Amino acid sequence: MKRIVYKDKLVEITQDTILFRHYYFPLGDKQIDISNIKKLETLKPTLMSGKWRIHGTGDFTTWFPWDSGRPKRDMIFRITLHKGWCRIGFTVEDSAAVTAIFEKWKLISK
Repeated sequence: MKRIVYKDKLVEITQDTILFRHYYFPLGDKQIDISNIKKLETLKPTLMSGKWRIHGTGDFTTWFPWDSGRPKRDMIFRITLHKGWCRIGFTVEDSAAVTAIFEKWKLISK
C-alpha cells in the first residue's frame, strides 16, 4: 500500500499519485500519476483562475473536480499533464501543506 502524504475530503496525495475526489459527476474519482505531471502552477483565486468554478469547466481546457468551498479557498492548483489535453484545476483544505509537498518534490512551476 502506498504511503499517504496528504489527505482531505477533496484529494489524496501519495508518493506516486494524486486522487481527485468527485472529479466526475456525481461521484466518480480520478487518479493521476505524479510522473504524468508536465507542469504544476499555483494561482491566486480569481474569476479567471476558477475561484467560482464549483465543478466542471468554464473554458474547455481546465476541469475542476467538485468543491463547494472553492470560493473561500486561498489557492488554486493547476496541473498540465504529459498525456491528455485537459488541465486539472483543484483546491485543497490546507494549501500551505500541499504547496510544501509539491515544492519538496520540485513540481511547482515558477
